[in-house]
Amino acid sequence: MRTIWRFIAGFFKWGWRLLNFIRSLVLNLIFIAIVLAGIGVWSQMKSTASTEPGRGALLLDISGVIVDKPSVSNKLGALGRQLFGASSDRLQENSLFDIIDAIRQAKDDRNITGIVLDLKNFTGADQPSMQYIGKALREFRDSGKPVYAIGESYSQGQYYLASFANKIWLSPQGMVDLHGFATNGLYYKSLLDKLKVSTHVFRVGTYKSAVEPFIRDDMSPAAREADSRWVGELWQNYLNTVAANRQIAPQQAFPGAPVMLAALQKLDGDTAKYALDNKLVDELATPSTVNKALVKEFGWSKKDKDYRAVSIYDYTLNKKPDQAATVAVIFANGAIMDGPETAGNVGGDTTATQIRDARLDPKVKAIVLRVNSPGGSVTASELIRSELAAAREAGKPVVVSMGGMAASGGYWISTPANYIIASPSTLTGSIGIFGIINTLENSLDAIGVHTDGVATSPLADVALTKSLNPEVQQMMQLSIETGYKRFINLVSQSRNKTPQQIDQIAQGHVWTGQDAKGNGLVDSLGDFDDAVAKAAELAKLKQWSLSFYQEQPTFWDTVFDSLNGSVRAMLPEALQAALPAPLAGAAQVVKAEGDKLATFNDPQNRYAFCLNCGNVR
Repeated sequence: MRTIWRFIAGFFKWGWRLLNFIRSLVLNLIFIAIVLAGIGVWSQMKSTASTEPGRGALLLDISGVIVDKPSVSNKLGALGRQLFGASSDRLQENSLFDIIDAIRQAKDDRNITGIVLDLKNFTGADQPSMQYIGKALREFRDSGKPVYAIGESYSQGQYYLASFANKIWLSPQGMVDLHGFATNGLYYKSLLDKLKVSTHVFRVGTYKSAVEPFIRDDMSPAAREADSRWVGELWQNYLNTVAANRQIAPQQAFPGAPVMLAALQKLDGDTAKYALDNKLVDELATPSTVNKALVKEFGWSKKDKDYRAVSIYDYTLNKKPDQAATVAVIFANGAIMDGPETAGNVGGDTTATQIRDARLDPKVKAIVLRVNSPGGSVTASELIRSELAAAREAGKPVVVSMGGMAASGGYWISTPANYIIASPSTLTGSIGIFGIINTLENSLDAIGVHTDGVATSPLADVALTKSLNPEVQQMMQLSIETGYKRFINLVSQSRNKTPQQIDQIAQGHVWTGQDAKGNGLVDSLGDFDDAVAKAAELAKLKQWSLSFYQEQPTFWDTVFDSLNGSVRAMLPEALQAALPAPLAGAAQVVKAEGDKLATFNDPQNRYAFCLNCGNVR
């Protein structure tokens, strides 16, 4: 008996010590995090205070992607990079509007004498965003200050921005990788058949291809024809812009694969020489040679032991004075889902609340809704649309500024606007609705598991483990068709056309902004500046300031996001290193497709979503 009590006493004794150890460990980790945060803030203040005075370049060393609305604010993001290093830079999101503001402020800053584009860590942005940055770079050049681009090689996205420079340097071993655009998606029909998963698809729209991965093993002819059209237009817009910037013909920028191959064979595969001969770049030079030229242009920094420059991440933006009247800027950035906003997605509840707050704020005289979304939940889209319609009915003009995408649900929420402005390269339209329900009765049957029970009506007898009865299927299809008619009617009323006219250009068809203008789906072509100017014009404002509606993350949000980003940046590489290259690439694609599907949460399983709009590479 004594031995038993001794064992019990020992168990509690060591258990208590373990709990004390865990408590001390957690408290110590929190203390260390606070200390690191303090060191980060102190080093940031010290580095800012010790910045050398004098003239130099603004260094656009953009790392990661450019989006309308980053998940983490740039200021807190900079602190996160200092605390946790640069391992997650390739996952970093940069605010398009902060970049524009920095370039425009630098244009009038006497201490900034030029811009250097160092884009080696820039991983991409949609074409309208890069065109908007290009506009700001052109304004900077027009002020008499030069823009230089430096790089060992240029991807298509990097080169698009570099083409706006006065001079482009390229390493003698580098290349300008122009190859065109393509879309690729995964198709699961054979897999679902092998797993004996029953896929029930409900849709309206000949070109509504979002459901095709579940019912086909390849792209349908209708989808291929439609996608070929808008992908080709995006590529032609790209070439036209680059060619105009370089003062060459589009055919010279990209003469086609056979011509490029023949030219490279004559040059023994020298891609850098090919770029120089075709005037894609201005000079081939080693990094040391480029550095000497930049030192001569901008001066020497003893502190950095390099040419004098300030990174865009360290360049302080001056706060503009508030005006009595404001134009509210509300973002719909990402897939539209029910509930509150999450990172990378539009929360129907959150966005509707922001619009309501702007409607009830007497200082807000107009609203600009910045849409960059492939759509999503019909329920959430309607919630946002109805709130926007209420703002317009309250006498506040609403202008929609379309970014890279405003398709399906992204167009649904745009319908109440007084005026819609799109970029020529915006992907919009995709007016159609679909629903998908997967059931596993055959999969379970194959392993000897069966479902049975009783129900008061066929409508109650719905389960993942049972086949959908005909009544439920008919009701689901009726719901989809009703939603499509609602969509068509909303568009026809807002665009002053008949439902029949809209139906002819709807059916899930994706249009570029240029085609959408011709079809009457948008009012004019332009950018965010044009949208703000139009909102001020409709509100009859002479002076105004912009009020950006977005939730600011807390410091701890940034700490945990940065830690998570660092882990995500390291783990995939470690895992992929053990896989053959094709399998590693496929794993990324599968994950991306799974992430899209995992966010679907419409309570009625109805979606206005353009699956291919974000797949251009």
